[in-house]
Amino acid sequence: MPLLQTFRNEVRIPENNDWVVFILIGCLFLYIFMMNIVEREANLKDFLLQKYYDASNNLPSWMITSIVTILSLSILVSQYVPIIPKFVAEFQPFGYQLNKIGYTLIVISLFYFIRTTLSFLLYQSIGDGKKWTIFYFTSAKFHFIFSILLIILCVVHYYFPIDRNRAFIYYLCFFCFVFIFKVFFYLFHRNNILPQKWYYKFLYICTLQIAPILMLWKLLFF
Repeated sequence: MPLLQTFRNEVRIPENNDWVVFILIGCLFLYIFMMNIVEREANLKDFLLQKYYDASNNLPSWMITSIVTILSLSILVSQYVPIIPKFVAEFQPFGYQLNKIGYTLIVISLFYFIRTTLSFLLYQSIGDGKKWTIFYFTSAKFHFIFSILLIILCVVHYYFPIDRNRAFIYYLCFFCFVFIFKVFFYLFHRNNILPQKWYYKFLYICTLQIAPILMLWKLLFF
């Protein structure tokens, strides 16, 4: 009688990251559309160094850079979200359940939307509404560079053999550096985009920069 043998399937099914490629290509096409149509065939140098009063279509450019930032940030961060909250997982419209990328995308989108709305209300409430347009014009330049770095990180994260657990520490250091740089960028930019009085600047940094980041961290990682 032949001996029974146990066979194991040694074929490893590789991780399918096609969805990452599609999203990143979509982000690049958005930037190509922005530079060629919205910014009227401006090159990278002209876009980053243009002055507010010489620029046009500032609002569409800001919206596109915000969308690309949200998408690329969600792709990267979603890999480290430990669990989806139970009350979110139980909510299944049309029989579909959110996965981690969907949950991360919704949370980060709400984060940007609420913070933008509160920033707009702050500028209007202190009687400095005209500076709001200069604010989002300048913010678009910052988020453009930030989103390009995020896209590069996404490519490295998904398509290069790196230790993802170890990389998380480097990501944290990177985001901390970007946050600190952003605060100083807003404080000392030549366009003077923050409110003039120091206590309004302090209010903006604490309530619309630090507090939302802490809330975002809690929603995603706790």
